[in-house]
Amino acid sequence: MRIKEVVVVEGKDDISAVKRAVDADIIATSGMGITEETLKKIEQAAVRSGIVILTDPDFPGERIRSIVSARVGSCKQAYLTQKQARCKDTGKIGVEYASPETIKKALIQAKVEHNTGDNLYSLQDLYYWGLTGSSFGGKRRSKMGEILGIGNTNAKQFLRRINSFNIPREELEKALLQIEGLDG
Repeated sequence: MRIKEVVVVEGKDDISAVKRAVDADIIATSGMGITEETLKKIEQAAVRSGIVILTDPDFPGERIRSIVSARVGSCKQAYLTQKQARCKDTGKIGVEYASPETIKKALIQAKVEHNTGDNLYSLQDLYYWGLTGSSFGGKRRSKMGEILGIGNTNAKQFLRRINSFNIPREELEKALLQIEGLDG
């Protein structure tokens, strides 16, 4: 399967993992060592064909995602959960440890952030859906993030993502029904 956007990853091992999953042009940031030259290449790719950011589901990965997103503006975001990106032997986390099928699915589910300022959802919605304010909220958010392809986050970030990705209420309700089936 060909991905028309350029995929932005952290390192060489991530490039190999993405190439096993899809046919795509790929740029590596060299982790937190991202240079001005690399950022310019990413900007050019964003203008030319668009980009999809696929970083490790950890603090440095989120930091790199934030740096690149701030630089290029609107772009697609692809997420893996820590479970999907965990090496079974060492316990390390990284895109390079995810299966080709998981990477392909994350890239297919990639979403564009729309920072319009109009929020479809509020913290009240998260309480109502049992995604915060209870002992099981984190587990439910994790399952929702995996189903929706928006990653595993705290309640505040989850709310920001469902709003900035303009996820339709019907899609959220369908995902809620899926996790109800898993919980029950």
